[in-house]
Amino acid sequence: MDPDLADLPLVDHHCHGLVRRDLERPEFEAMLTEAAGPGPLGGSLFDSQIGFAVRRWCAPVLDLPAHAPAEEYLARRAELGADEVNRRLMAATGTQTFLVDTGYLPEPITTPTELAALAGGQAREIVRLEALAEEVLAEGGSAAGFAELFRTRLASRTEHAAGVKSIAAYRVGLALEGARPSDAEVALAAASVLTEVAAGGRPRIADPVLHRFLVWSGIDLRLPVQFHVGYGDADVDLHRCDPLLLTDLLRATEPAGVPVTLLHNYPFHRNAGFLAQVFGHVFVDVGLATHNLGHRSGALQRELLELAPFGKVLFSSDAFGLAELYLLGTGLFRRGLGRYLAEGVAEDAWTASDAARVAAMIGAGNARRAYRLDA
Repeated sequence: MDPDLADLPLVDHHCHGLVRRDLERPEFEAMLTEAAGPGPLGGSLFDSQIGFAVRRWCAPVLDLPAHAPAEEYLARRAELGADEVNRRLMAATGTQTFLVDTGYLPEPITTPTELAALAGGQAREIVRLEALAEEVLAEGGSAAGFAELFRTRLASRTEHAAGVKSIAAYRVGLALEGARPSDAEVALAAASVLTEVAAGGRPRIADPVLHRFLVWSGIDLRLPVQFHVGYGDADVDLHRCDPLLLTDLLRATEPAGVPVTLLHNYPFHRNAGFLAQVFGHVFVDVGLATHNLGHRSGALQRELLELAPFGKVLFSSDAFGLAELYLLGTGLFRRGLGRYLAEGVAEDAWTASDAARVAAMIGAGNARRAYRLDA
């Protein structure tokens, strides 16, 4: 068994598009981590786990020696241009299928189809619930009619989508009640947002009732529901993003049998593993954290796999903007998982055939089952 799992097929079940323009160093570093950019007191973000990982693993793909200095790496990146860098790095990921969250568009980025083409793969869309609801609310209309209008719009928008995503963690935290809100409760909450719209403001979903309504709307369509959990940028209040706060909602939604996927999870990944074990519809990953932890990402995967059933663990990169994040997300994931499984074979914890089967499950098989990609 190859301990690096270099040829392991992957389904990246949560990711984003790439920027198509050349970047100056501050812009590149701003996209490298969840920080807004290198701070005046903190030094370069290249001096972090992910920065060293870029120099080690991405530099050779751009015809540089491993560990090339950051200045040389960025100069070579500029020489090749964004299109060629994206082409080279994405082709090296070996990802077969991308499930792309299209709800975050701070600037023009590649479409799901364009992204997948760079890797010779396929793409499906993940529809962000709050973004769609805000589109509906921006059109005005009545608060009483919002619930039905959103349900209709969601059904239309997700006709070819693989699933939906909630960013309740960013807006109100994850302590959501499990009960399905009534249309009257939804109308009351929507009225507050529509008042802001009437005053010239932009609609913004930040009400637990509305977030619960959006999640239940996705479940009613039998669409897998993704939740941002844990690690994110400075807009997130991390103490409100522990997945254990979702317990009430997970209890309420389990009878529906619709997959709920907990994204990222760091530093609460062990808690997420527990939830994946005790709730039959919960799946987990450690995307985003994998490439940010760099050399330490293997330890992260091992901790997730302490409790999480192997059949409930998924792969995602959560890459956005930089193709480097795709290469690191896939490479560090394969390397960490492969070495963990190979160590288990050496210690007689499982057989080599079991290890190969588990690798295939986590790399792609579990996602294909959860999202019904082969249906």
